[in-house]
Amino acid sequence: MAKKHWLLGLMLLAGAAWALQKAAPLRGAWIPDEVAPGVYVIHGPTELPSPSNQGFMNNPAFIVNDAGVVVVDPGSSVQVGEMVLARIEQVTDKPILAVFNSHIHGDHWLGNQAIRAKYPDVPIYGHERVGPRIVAGAGTEWVQMLLRMTENATAGTEVVKPDHPVKDGDEIAIGGVTYAVMNNGKAHTDTDIMLHAQEIGVMFLGDNAGHGRILRLEGGSFAGNIDALENALASDATVFVPGHGPTGGREVAERYRDYLSNVFETAKQAVDEGLSDFEMRPLLEPKLGPWEKWAGFDIELGKHINTAFLEAEAAAF
Repeated sequence: MAKKHWLLGLMLLAGAAWALQKAAPLRGAWIPDEVAPGVYVIHGPTELPSPSNQGFMNNPAFIVNDAGVVVVDPGSSVQVGEMVLARIEQVTDKPILAVFNSHIHGDHWLGNQAIRAKYPDVPIYGHERVGPRIVAGAGTEWVQMLLRMTENATAGTEVVKPDHPVKDGDEIAIGGVTYAVMNNGKAHTDTDIMLHAQEIGVMFLGDNAGHGRILRLEGGSFAGNIDALENALASDATVFVPGHGPTGGREVAERYRDYLSNVFETAKQAVDEGLSDFEMRPLLEPKLGPWEKWAGFDIELGKHINTAFLEAEAAAF
């Protein structure tokens, strides 16, 4: 009997060790696009995390200048973070000076682990509400969710949170570029920062905008997200990097603002007319032709209708 228990314990230990093993590196070439002089974006897939994309779905970016490299949103896993490091090293041998995380969702920041492993002292900036929430459990939830959705393709990923909190109005000068932090309370989440790289005219929108992808808005605000995009458009930026989908000009922010505005204005109309949220849908769908082919449209629209209706209803009282 003792031998049987010993063997069972050994099998459990072996199983636990296997579960902790690091998964395979990220597949695919993933060539960075130079969207402005010295500014590169690795445009990830627009679908949800899956075994086929190994959890990679966001737009990691990096800015190279004479002093070094700044990274924005290094991705959803240690594997994605290592891919980002490898692509940076193909462009430059300069060191990484800083990392920015745009918000609480782990598909944007779990790649911190890979960068911190190579650069132990690198500062990682994020909104002042992000770090405490990661510690309170959001980080572990994201690790576990990505493991489930990718069938363990992100195994080996550990939580490395931002350690330099920032807030709206902060300006951080790194390597001759001033990164202006923009946050207007609640937009995609209540932890979003947009980054305006002032001297180079680039706006990193985070998930305040997708381009070719409709994003979830759970715990966020339609009105706040619209305001955030209006604030971004009021800047002198000429290049706009979305959290998901292709980079472009002002149209990136404008198209997503217009989608959100159509949904929210229709919700307000429905509330004013005494309609329910399901009665709002026939009013809304004819307005959404430009976005109906975007990734995530069918998944998110029903949830967006409900969220927008509740927000419009609350605003009316």
